[in-house]
Amino acid sequence: MIRALGMMSGTSLDGVDAALIDTDGVRIGGFGRSAYRAYSGNESAMLHAALGQWPGDLDVAEAGALSVAAHAALAEGFPDAGLIGYHGQTLAHDPGGRGTHQAGDGAALAARLARPVVWDFRSEDVRQGGEGAPLAPFFHWACAEWAMGQGLLPRAPVAFLNLGGVGNVTWVDPTATAPEADGACIAFDTGPANAPLNDLLRARRGMARDEGGALAARGTPDDAVIADFLTHPHFARPVPKSLDRDAFDLLPRVAHLSDADAAATLTHAAAAAVAAGMALVPPVALLLVCGGGRHNAAMMAALAARLDCRVAPVDQAGLDGDMLEAQAFGWLAVRVLRGLPTSGPGTTGAPGPVCGGRISHPRRG
Repeated sequence: MIRALGMMSGTSLDGVDAALIDTDGVRIGGFGRSAYRAYSGNESAMLHAALGQWPGDLDVAEAGALSVAAHAALAEGFPDAGLIGYHGQTLAHDPGGRGTHQAGDGAALAARLARPVVWDFRSEDVRQGGEGAPLAPFFHWACAEWAMGQGLLPRAPVAFLNLGGVGNVTWVDPTATAPEADGACIAFDTGPANAPLNDLLRARRGMARDEGGALAARGTPDDAVIADFLTHPHFARPVPKSLDRDAFDLLPRVAHLSDADAAATLTHAAAAAVAAGMALVPPVALLLVCGGGRHNAAMMAALAARLDCRVAPVDQAGLDGDMLEAQAFGWLAVRVLRGLPTSGPGTTGAPGPVCGGRISHPRRG
């Protein structure tokens, strides 16, 4: 087993998660401590300014340097980690066109930490014809297998829903021999989740988020806006499929609504996107929700109202819903080190199993 530190800064642009995990790259040996570093208002504004940009564009170098500095500051508090999994900051994602872009130089991070860093997890998958996202699904299989072994989940398929800036679903069969086995994982992006809601609160009220869904709970969703939203071509595409953070441009659609009604509409739109996605996979009895969205009571209620299965926080299966994605990149880092697949046909649409990621070692002496 290797003790790895996974680090993740998602499309919500709120901060960096870091979490230790002990693993051989297949099974989970144990979970370690975790930490979070919030971005300041100026840092978040800097990252927002770089969204949609590609290497060489105006704000990219500054965003990349910020990402490395923020991750390094957090990782220094984990001297017991022998390997770092560094996702970087996604600024643009266009797998059918220009590719995928995560700002942040893993080699620079390795030099600062004097430890090996695995990074650039998505590019190889895109190069081989995959979507490059989502990348947590193989880890979701490992989590389900671990929870099943702990007696916390039955020996049956289960679905994981990550509600970050974008929502993504993983259907897993934890009885499969490996995550890359045929039929073990089906995964895809469902649609926008927290990103448009956070952008709304930032623009209208100068707030980072709708804390606990309190504002949405006071509003009434506009069903016509949601129905129009569901006509987007993304929902007709077969799985697997992925999205850029701002693919839907939802804020203009709710510009005529009050703050509360706009928040309610965006919340229910995210839930409607999940319901549309769940219709594309075999039925499950349980949907386990991770990511920041599970703290939004209005979002959880909207999901429960639109789905036929039980909806519960992933914490009920003994897992840390705030740190699951950070843990995923620690686990994936060990897989890259061992040359094991990190994605495959069922999760990104790549033609075969792909081992993505680059390994940067610190220079000696």
